[in-house]
Amino acid sequence: MTPDFSADHFALFGLAAAFRMDDAALDRAWRELQAQVHPDRYAHAGEAEKRLSMQWATHVNEAYRTLKEPLRRADYLLQKRGIHALGERQTSLPADFLMQQMEWREALQEAQQARDANAIDQLRRTLKREVAGLTDLLARQLDEEEIWNAAADTVRKLRFVQKLTEDVNLALAGLEEDD
Repeated sequence: MTPDFSADHFALFGLAAAFRMDDAALDRAWRELQAQVHPDRYAHAGEAEKRLSMQWATHVNEAYRTLKEPLRRADYLLQKRGIHALGERQTSLPADFLMQQMEWREALQEAQQARDANAIDQLRRTLKREVAGLTDLLARQLDEEEIWNAAADTVRKLRFVQKLTEDVNLALAGLEEDD
């Protein structure tokens, strides 16, 4: 086993470096790699080989998680181009998007206070459509149009919407627990 820890995540799995991905192909490639590098295969090997196997398996798993999740995959593609969309200093978003975020957050807060599960669920469905739209936009920006800075803005928007979606899901779960 001679792992190349600097290998591009896409190359590691034998996939094209693109946002649109064949999830089944990624899953197959991951399972094949895991079968090769899993530490259990090296249980009777020397300590150095065991350690290398563990590091390699960890690297494969991290690459898999990065490519499996669209937001992380988009950020990774941009990082390969030197753009750090989710860096600490990268927080600027258009005013209209920030206003929409505030409206959604206010709607969530009002629905929580009113204990209105239907309103929260409606917001969840709205956010799901927003995530789908942003994901489609990212695919066009990254794979077709190659407009990296616009894609970085879309990645930041998607992160905001996904975070709000998590909050909405928690609010729904909280209401269900109280019943």
